Amino acid sequence: MDVDPLPQPRRIVTAIDDEGRSYIAGDGPSPAEFTFPGTPFRQADMWRTGPTPSPVEAADDIVNHSGVLPPPHGSVLRVIDIPPQQGGAEERAEATRAIFAALYPDADHHAGSDRSPGMHTTNTIDYAILLSGELWAVMDKDETLMKAGDILIQRGTAHAWENRSGAMARIAFVLIDGTRNGVARRA
Repeated sequence: MDVDPLPQPRRIVTAIDDEGRSYIAGDGPSPAEFTFPGTPFRQADMWRTGPTPSPVEAADDIVNHSGVLPPPHGSVLRVIDIPPQQGGAEERAEATRAIFAALYPDADHHAGSDRSPGMHTTNTIDYAILLSGELWAVMDKDETLMKAGDILIQRGTAHAWENRSGAMARIAFVLIDGTRNGVARRA
């Protein structure tokens, strides 16, 4: 099944000038966009913050971000375009392993999961907002179908995203650094 990629997400960044007046400082695609060869998969990291409270005038350094996790004590906003599942189980598992190896080496990827090849865990609170299409949110014990406008709060659980439809899906994530059992994942 061939599907066309979605248009690039538009990133609009505001700022305050030397006279204290607001203005549009940037308008266009993210400078930190990743695609996966041969697929319409796209990830656009839109913004990140350092430790909170974060200075509102902090420079845009999203191009320096790597991996799935936000900076320590910070957050990251990302938009991911997920194509429909294609191929058999082993082909999907191999594609998922390649994506995790290339983009998310810092995630705890449960590659051998019998639930989904994309099962993973992060010590983050994630606000997942489905912008278009349909996705299945897969947990260890159950799953639910999300439709455009639905919001899932992911609290450090094992989870995966599956597009079982015939159309592209776009989801936005705000990942906030977290702790597990009171322990930070890093200093």
